Amino acid sequence: MKRETKETRVSELIDLFKENNSFYLLDFKNMTVSQSVDLRKTLRRNSYSFKVVKNRLAIRSLPDELPESLKQYFRQPTGVAFASHDPVSLARILKDFSTQNKVLAVKGGVFEGRFFAPERFEEIATLSSREELLAKIGSSMTFPLMKLLRTWQAPLVNLGRMLSQLKSKK
Repeated sequence: MKRETKETRVSELIDLFKENNSFYLLDFKNMTVSQSVDLRKTLRRNSYSFKVVKNRLAIRSLPDELPESLKQYFRQPTGVAFASHDPVSLARILKDFSTQNKVLAVKGGVFEGRFFAPERFEEIATLSSREELLAKIGSSMTFPLMKLLRTWQAPLVNLGRMLSQLKSKK
């Protein structure tokens, strides 16, 4: 590869690593071309990207704030799945693809700016999505208000039942 080509690839990777604070390093060596195309289509459909990188160029383009231990995972063929939004959803997509095709393995990565080892990927894939967490927060915030409303309505409901029973006795 020519030097100019390497420099442009490194600058592209630098931009990708800066734009996306979450990415997963993938081992894809047993993947067929059709499986690779399917994975790329699935990721593109969900607004994620997948790049096969040269390890040396990827190591050069990593931001300085990431730990040195991340560099050890750039061995053998490496693909990087970038998440500009909702990294949990990307983890679920990768996990589903891996279980269906049995060809993809996560080497490690960065989740919301923090490095994680491959053993932690399963935890990330089972996290609740951002929307689910917001829904839980919303329901927990409205629960006391709903309880207060029911407490205020209880005397009126009881009065209505009592009047109904009096009416039915006459």
